Amino acid sequence: MQPFRITIRQTELDDLRRRLAQTRYAADVPGVGWARGVPADYLRELVQHWLTSYDWRTAEAQLNRYPQFMTTIDGANVHFMHVRSPEPGALPLVLTHGWPGSVAEFLDVIGPLTDPVAYGGRAEDAFHLVIPSIPGFGFSGPLTEPGWDINRVGAAWVELMARLGYDSYGAQGGDFGSPISLAVGRLDPKRVVGVHCNMLTVFPSGDQAELAGLSETDMARLGGLARFDADGSGYRKLLSARPQTVAYALNDSPAGQLAWIVERFKEWTGGAVPDELVDRDQLITNVMIYWLTNTAGSSAQLYYEITEGQRRLTADANGDMLDGYREEPLTVPLGVAVFPHDCFNPVRAFADRDFDTITHWTEFERGGHFPAMEVPELLIKDIRSFFAQVRASAA
Repeated sequence: MQPFRITIRQTELDDLRRRLAQTRYAADVPGVGWARGVPADYLRELVQHWLTSYDWRTAEAQLNRYPQFMTTIDGANVHFMHVRSPEPGALPLVLTHGWPGSVAEFLDVIGPLTDPVAYGGRAEDAFHLVIPSIPGFGFSGPLTEPGWDINRVGAAWVELMARLGYDSYGAQGGDFGSPISLAVGRLDPKRVVGVHCNMLTVFPSGDQAELAGLSETDMARLGGLARFDADGSGYRKLLSARPQTVAYALNDSPAGQLAWIVERFKEWTGGAVPDELVDRDQLITNVMIYWLTNTAGSSAQLYYEITEGQRRLTADANGDMLDGYREEPLTVPLGVAVFPHDCFNPVRAFADRDFDTITHWTEFERGGHFPAMEVPELLIKDIRSFFAQVRASAA
């Protein structure tokens, strides 16, 4: 493991400024707002802020406040923050981002989770944090070979925590970080004390009988899942099918990369505009990490790997699952945080059907897909609460 420090060359920032200044904006249809994508006026304003007010060097210094390292696992570069708590009894916890996220989305939770006393909390709620960039994302990218699916990333995290000398730890994540954290729990149940997810994906089985007795809220969530599939998942279908093609446009146009990511923040946070609930500069820092590391396409490969895996495991001509494929059950405690403005939310009955070890379930009244950026205080409280239960049970 080698110490790592983010040091972006000034020539790269100068090139970015040139590209932003020469952005060719697409004319949009008047009066349609966000219905057909990011409005030109809003994007123009955000690009101007990026060009004239945003300061990468400030963001770079903020990221470099925390110890960072680079290592190689299973042939891939893995960048990670490793922030140890001053509390000797702190629980190691690996935090995993998703798409279009990065390690930067956790900046507001690092202090309270590692040093709770300094933030008005209890010493017994402290964590040693390990915050890796998924292979292919940000400073862990780009990838040098195919095959980096969810389980392979989970296995890499198991190896990473072993190299760091942690014989007992927890896992937490949302978006891709959720299935990756679940994979960590399945792959390393003797050392993982619990998994906490702020996005749990569960689906109806197709058996109409399981819909009987669902509440009005649950039926609304199923409707949201259907709307997401019909209207909100175009980005995913494109990245799952042709990640390389879309990468050329995203890697060549910073305004295009901004619009691609900003739309997700608009649709998954519940704000009238993307930066209503997420700090504008923090949002741009997240975009900058994709731009500066040239990983728009590399990060999209995870969508392709997941979809390709599903293709290989589709039902055969008789409708039976292919022999040999059975996902191992999760045997460690599972905590779930449900934020109302996420892209879709789980039905509890389906979650209980798929997971036998749910010991903690919280329904929040605000927050969305990026709670560490939108409502960090709520996410921090829920992580502390779940792992306090886990620690108490293990005592």
